[in-house]
Amino acid sequence: MTDWNEFGFNTRAVRAGQVRSDEGEHSEAIFPTSSFVFKNAAQAAARFGQKEPGNIYSRFTNPTVRNFEERLAALEGGERCMATASGMAAIFSTCLGILKAGDHIVASQSLFGSTITLFNTILSKFNIKTTFVNLSELDSWQAAIQPNTKLLFLETPSNPLTEVADIQAIAEIAHAQNCLLAVDNCFCTPALQTPLSLGADIVIHSATKFLDGQGRCMGGAVIGSEKIVGKDIFSILRSGGPTMSPFNAWIFLKGLETLDLRMQKHCDNAEALAQWLEKQEAVERIYYPGLPSHPQHQLVKKQQKRFGSIVSFEIKGGKEAAWRVIDSTKIMSITANLGDTKTTITHPASTTHTRITPEQRRAAGINEGLIRISVGLEDIQDLQADLLRGL
Repeated sequence: MTDWNEFGFNTRAVRAGQVRSDEGEHSEAIFPTSSFVFKNAAQAAARFGQKEPGNIYSRFTNPTVRNFEERLAALEGGERCMATASGMAAIFSTCLGILKAGDHIVASQSLFGSTITLFNTILSKFNIKTTFVNLSELDSWQAAIQPNTKLLFLETPSNPLTEVADIQAIAEIAHAQNCLLAVDNCFCTPALQTPLSLGADIVIHSATKFLDGQGRCMGGAVIGSEKIVGKDIFSILRSGGPTMSPFNAWIFLKGLETLDLRMQKHCDNAEALAQWLEKQEAVERIYYPGLPSHPQHQLVKKQQKRFGSIVSFEIKGGKEAAWRVIDSTKIMSITANLGDTKTTITHPASTTHTRITPEQRRAAGINEGLIRISVGLEDIQDLQADLLRGL
């Protein structure tokens, strides 16, 4: 097996994980099959008994999915990757794989709305409680840990305010208390940030976003050690079945090939748009790690390769003004998805974070005048003109 650590990022993004069939295909093959045929009964028994590696059933073993898993693991620097049906399936599988009834989670309060709902509503049914803390206050993380705490969970940069956590410092806090640290790396991707190299134990992705890059498919992934991901969390996939389809895995493979190129252009456009928004009179505040005004700007320069493509800003006039800006756009897509080549725009308080309480939104800093933009690959002048119409 090739040691992909010897190669650069883009070589791994194009080459890692591929095993050609006897047909000699150059592009990765799609294996749209539910099951696999064994040479004989003895081989079937050996594979089901985990005495021989190989394909068994596509719910948990498929060559195309495995290709995607191995490539993403190579990019993140992990021993093992497990692909799932969605990003939320990746988070849910992670929690079910490493937690039990009575355990406790410490999580950043600035999370994707569905993640907060998962922790507060679904996991609480299994007597798994969550304490939410300020992402950037290290003392709050330390103080929130209880004797039954097993997992610290964060996303950095956060959704939608692009707050940034000190991954290395929080990892040290977690490990000192025998806890695991999971980092949602959706906004950065391994092209901009590799949390495992900073001390995290688990990296989580919504592959639906930047890994695909064109808004075509749903998928998620969990990356980490062979024991945590390959055993504990994989057992949930095998028996619970939150499985990625072979076709979707193939789409994500194609997305990974151009990931670094796309992320560089995303960052170029986002930096230019954020700097332009700073000069607009109607804008009250901008949230973008690339601006010196961002509270964690220096940390981002140390922890990430670039500043990312998510730009959020508050507009004067609250919800009415925010909706007017959104409705006045002609190029930007009004959709809650992100990470697309096409720029997307949304009002978080009434879309991605509408299922959490007003109090939780206020605590997370998600105000009615907040707009989130996932900056795409269009010409920057056209994006500026599209916003100026409403501003």
